[in-house]
Amino acid sequence: MTFCLRDMAVAVLTTADPRVKTALSREFAQSWRDARAAERAIPLGTAQPPDMPSRPDKPELLDPRDVPLRKPGTPEGRIALLHAIAHIELNAVDLHWDIIARFPDIDFPIGFYDDWVQAADDESKHFNLIADCLEARGSHYGALPAHAGMWNSATQTEQDIMGRLAVVPMVLEARGLDVTPGMIALFKQAKDKPAVDALNVIYAEEVAHVAYGSKWFHFLCGRHDLDPTPTFHSLVRRYFHGALKPPFNEEKRAEAGLAPDFYWPLVERTKP
Repeated sequence: MTFCLRDMAVAVLTTADPRVKTALSREFAQSWRDARAAERAIPLGTAQPPDMPSRPDKPELLDPRDVPLRKPGTPEGRIALLHAIAHIELNAVDLHWDIIARFPDIDFPIGFYDDWVQAADDESKHFNLIADCLEARGSHYGALPAHAGMWNSATQTEQDIMGRLAVVPMVLEARGLDVTPGMIALFKQAKDKPAVDALNVIYAEEVAHVAYGSKWFHFLCGRHDLDPTPTFHSLVRRYFHGALKPPFNEEKRAEAGLAPDFYWPLVERTKP
């Protein structure tokens, strides 16, 4: 059976086991790259992505306010932090496959799919790196409760590709660029080299994911003759229920194509 790309996306989204999900994601990404290198196209096709991706029975998903806080300076706190990162990375795998399957009516160049397949592959690798760190410490993904709101941004932007690009890579993943250096410093202080190495891989590769969002957001703004900066502000105000919080990693954000006038005007905004 030959899968189209969107069939591949739905197969990942409907796989519950995290290790199986990420293995399938990486296999499909390699198949896509191999076909592209051989100039043998895998058709995009059409497929209906699920409203929610399949998930394992654990972790228990809680309201963000109910997720227990642990001091990151303790071994237990560092395990909790790694668990939270693994949860973010697993959701990112699904988010990137979802954007491939979700918007078949938008006519994108083939490079759009190259970018998000690569991003999904990267996130799959990131999840496995962090899951390995957890298991080396006698824990595992699913051992602790996790944030239930991670899929909200996908649900709210399921009919708005520009909103999806604005909120997921250009807000949520850009936030990762802000906070990851502090997490690396925390694990360095604890002399935890495997965690530091894993986080350094994530930090280096997340810049590209933010850049993909910025590139395709600007592409659509150009297609529709929209000014990118106020368009971004309008979409974030519509779909992102929170405030952007400094300090910002302005160097890495700029490297990813996010100028300060994109995010600083949104700092003071609060939304219930």
